[in-house]
Amino acid sequence: MSTRSSPVAIQSAVPVPTPLKTSTAVSSSSSDHTSSSDSLNQIQKSGKDKRHSSVVDVDRSASPGRLKTMRNSYRVLKNLTQKQMDDFMNSYVIYGLDWENEAQMIATLGPDYPTAVHDCLVSYYSVLNHLCALGEVEKMYIPPVMNTHAGILDNQLLYEEYVAREIELKAGDHVLDLGCGRGRVAAHMSKYTGAHVTGLNLDADQLASARTFSAKRKLPLEFIQQDFNVLPLKLESESFDAFYQIQALSLCKDLPATFREIYRVLKPGAKLSLLDWVSLPAYDSGNSEHAELMRRIKPLIGAVGTPTVDKFHAALEDAGFHVLRSDNASIDGLQAPLIERADGYFRRLQSLILALVKLRVLPAHFKTLMLRLTQDGQAFVQADRMRLITTSYHILAEKPRL
Repeated sequence: MSTRSSPVAIQSAVPVPTPLKTSTAVSSSSSDHTSSSDSLNQIQKSGKDKRHSSVVDVDRSASPGRLKTMRNSYRVLKNLTQKQMDDFMNSYVIYGLDWENEAQMIATLGPDYPTAVHDCLVSYYSVLNHLCALGEVEKMYIPPVMNTHAGILDNQLLYEEYVAREIELKAGDHVLDLGCGRGRVAAHMSKYTGAHVTGLNLDADQLASARTFSAKRKLPLEFIQQDFNVLPLKLESESFDAFYQIQALSLCKDLPATFREIYRVLKPGAKLSLLDWVSLPAYDSGNSEHAELMRRIKPLIGAVGTPTVDKFHAALEDAGFHVLRSDNASIDGLQAPLIERADGYFRRLQSLILALVKLRVLPAHFKTLMLRLTQDGQAFVQADRMRLITTSYHILAEKPRL
């Protein structure tokens, strides 16, 4: 299949089976005869009474208790050492770089720049995941807008349940989650379908949280510490029935090599679901306004690379996958309503924290953390509304059957 310069939807002849559990709010018209390429269209074209309904029916049984999570993260952040703070702030240097400009990478980070990037990411995520847990983005991603009346958490659940159906997860299946974070998405996937999820992540702190969370709920989850930029993956060939990742490949150094590895570990006929960051055709690197927005957004969303849709298609097809669907998963192609919601929440939280720092109730480094976290949310909103970039680009692909 040739690569395409614009979003496409490709008809799949493979029907999506009914999952172990169903969610009527996602698509009450989904059935055993609904193709994977049509299912998101049905969600988004099923009528305002469904996609705009204020009643959201999702499985929240694997969702974390927000107050407990916030308390735990607050304690970690309060006790950060000066070295941890310095390492976190210094880690942002990598977001001014791009994997494709190796000369700049070497000039900034030295000849062993992949190791330097890895070390920066460890420092970055050791703090950032706790900052995100203070709000609605413990899963560390802004989801596609699946329901205009739902908040961030429910839109995350709606999207995750959609993914479970499109990759045809069922009880007993083994699925790979790349960049699994704290394992909250994996927990929901497993609870929703009965599948066994294996999560990969480079941050030991997030993995410890994931293991504790899944053990308490007795879910069939496994978590492996590995930087997916260090290949090969520590996984057996043809050992997984499906694959998904959510906004992790913005950190990927070599998309073709990574997709070849994923192809290796998937069984024939397995489906792959991606949700990630891309620059869109309207983005012009020679436009000073566009370039400035990009400079501000990359540190906010944690992106070293700047992939395009064409690059994803080419890398997938080079690895041997067939692209079944490729489009923006958000209603009307805009995430801005949810980005604004997250930005507004953290700005309100920032005002409270700055007041508490001033009163010396909180240590001074909380001010530094919050100012960094809320620095460029409006740039993200602006670029999304200008349709220059998105973090809700969705691709479904399949490893051919034998």
